[in-house]
Amino acid sequence: MDAEDGEPGTVRPGGRTARVRESVLRAAGDALAEHGFDRLDLAEVARRAEVGKTTVYRRWSTPAGLVADLLTDMAEQSVPRADTGSLTEDLRANARLVVRTLTDPRQGALFASVIAAATCDPRTAEALHRFYAVRIKEWAGCVEAAVERGELPAGTDAGEVILAVSAPLYYRLLASGGTLDEAAADRAAEAAAVAARAGVFVRA
Repeated sequence: MDAEDGEPGTVRPGGRTARVRESVLRAAGDALAEHGFDRLDLAEVARRAEVGKTTVYRRWSTPAGLVADLLTDMAEQSVPRADTGSLTEDLRANARLVVRTLTDPRQGALFASVIAAATCDPRTAEALHRFYAVRIKEWAGCVEAAVERGELPAGTDAGEVILAVSAPLYYRLLASGGTLDEAAADRAAEAAAVAARAGVFVRA
């Protein structure tokens, strides 16, 4: 199979193809942050990345395909989970990472654009779901470790705990317009930890 064939996000190219992919994904992220999904144009991305339009159209086909590959790359490049030996501290590290990402001028705008696109574009929604599944699985390890240490009851759903940390932060970004800072991150982490210890997230 040619390195540029296949569903975006399923191929791990090397050499020149990897460099082209890196340039195109960086350009796509910049364009999304600046203009949103509705104005994401493959020809403009190719111009920004200084690669041929044919290459971009052949590999990614559509803006949704390009966003799917961008999210795959972002998941792969994300910071690994914390391992402090304390559930609250691990969850606090997760929450603060979310806040740093969402308040970054480029990353925050990029995520807002992708989330907005996912509400009306099924392929983008699927890519976004895959991105978060990867990140939740990564950070679920800190909850599983807390269960093993006896900090949390057996049967605690690790993924649900991680979702409970990030959900109020995304709500502030997308709905309430509330302040996103370390204080908000710490409250979200501590609330999730308290609920988890109380057995709220134990699987029925």
